[in-house]
Amino acid sequence: MFDLDTFLADCLAASTADQPRLAVKEILDRAVSDPAGVAAALPPERAEIQGLHVSDELTVLKVVWGPGQRIRPHDHRTWATIGLYSGGEDNTFYRRAEGGLTESGGRDLRPKDVCLLGDDTIHAVHNPTRELAGAIHIYGGDFFAIERSEFDPATLEERPYDVEATLRDFAEANAALG
Repeated sequence: MFDLDTFLADCLAASTADQPRLAVKEILDRAVSDPAGVAAALPPERAEIQGLHVSDELTVLKVVWGPGQRIRPHDHRTWATIGLYSGGEDNTFYRRAEGGLTESGGRDLRPKDVCLLGDDTIHAVHNPTRELAGAIHIYGGDFFAIERSEFDPATLEERPYDVEATLRDFAEANAALG
């Protein structure tokens, strides 16, 4: 059974390994192999971003995407590991190109899937399902202190990351739930 305190302690210990992102990925793989156990501890009841642990070394978030919710292209500027335990998270990847971005593939995640992202990854996220998509996102640093970018969905022009716009996206997803 998934135990949040043990999980967080294991992730913190893994963050000091020679290859922390691989060590953290292994822990996340084990956790989401029991999606019902994770959902019992971190119920996907509303669209949200909830900090479970935030430090200079590691950030662990509970992220729940609303049905049909989309988040515009953005970067993290640190490695990340995403593990899904309910719903779906479709990632569209981009790379920098003259004048903005160019699409460079994608990865669709479903419960039990884990995806490792490099520190130069740029992606957009979409929950294509009709259910709340629960995920654990782990970042190699203080996610909230890193200056990041987002990209206009229509023009793919780079701009500073707009935290308030993201919070509005989550509020709109919750309003759509009724």
